[in-house]
Amino acid sequence: MNNLLRCLFLFAASLAAMPVFSVTLPGLPDFIDEMVLKHDFKQDELTGLFAQVEHKPEIIDAISRPSTRKPWPEYRAAFVNAYRIKHGLAFWKAHRLDLIRAEKKYGVPQAIIVALIGVETLYGKQTGSFRTINALTTLAFDYPRRAVFFRDELENYLLLAREQQFDLLEVRSSYAGAMGIPQFMPSSYRNYAVDFNGNHKIDLLNETSDAIGSVGNYLQGYGWIRGGRVSVRAHVSGESDRGAIDAPRSLEEWATVGVMPGVKIRSNAQARLLDYTVAEGREFWLGFNNFEVITRYNNSDYYAMSVFQLAEALRVARKGRARG
Repeated sequence: MNNLLRCLFLFAASLAAMPVFSVTLPGLPDFIDEMVLKHDFKQDELTGLFAQVEHKPEIIDAISRPSTRKPWPEYRAAFVNAYRIKHGLAFWKAHRLDLIRAEKKYGVPQAIIVALIGVETLYGKQTGSFRTINALTTLAFDYPRRAVFFRDELENYLLLAREQQFDLLEVRSSYAGAMGIPQFMPSSYRNYAVDFNGNHKIDLLNETSDAIGSVGNYLQGYGWIRGGRVSVRAHVSGESDRGAIDAPRSLEEWATVGVMPGVKIRSNAQARLLDYTVAEGREFWLGFNNFEVITRYNNSDYYAMSVFQLAEALRVARKGRARG
């Protein structure tokens, strides 16, 4: 390669490496105007902020290949394993009093709260490396399929930062903009986060007590039933036409098409039939109201089942330790 070509190559590479700032994104000026009109932000401050916000194509790549596309056994193994059980038991022991208090107040079992935080961030150890403002801006203005959702979350993030005195350019999150120990989206942070340790501030980024209480409050807010079931194994027999299995029905109705719960449950209980492909073939479960509530945290049956099964594994392991 001669010197001229080498220089051109290096120049092109340097351009490719330069950040692309969000001011180039269509729709952003209108969003800034809207924030000024609706929420009394200052135009020049928002314009200056977004001049520093970077558009990140790798965020679009990440959200376009979600882990739920993996086969169920592979997905499950990433969350229900000896490592998460070991660290979950340690987390449970360290925060036992907060977990007891959260269960009493919100009706959500301690094991579910521990498992959810374990699935989300490995008990606060992996909370995300993307700048939240970069993630939300990129998705709000360069991801048409869910632009409305992420534009709303960006609006909530600006409001949350003003309320909590966050440095907008410093807070880190997942590629989708989920923040802190429980990975709350900004709207959830504003609506469901609580000051659970009573220190007169809400901090899901650093305070585990607040995270525990906020998870309980979130699940209760979406309809968690105290003492209600999450899921049970189902026995499926015959070749009856079951129709759309993703619609909830009473267990009495399920029985007419050959679907029976593995334990005795009242016949009018409503559940959805869940079908998972495993090494041995197919595995069926019935998902009740509390299963659906977990999907409000992440709209995936794989996700909700992983939280439930990790919770069950933690509960059994903890009981075994107590006996030992």
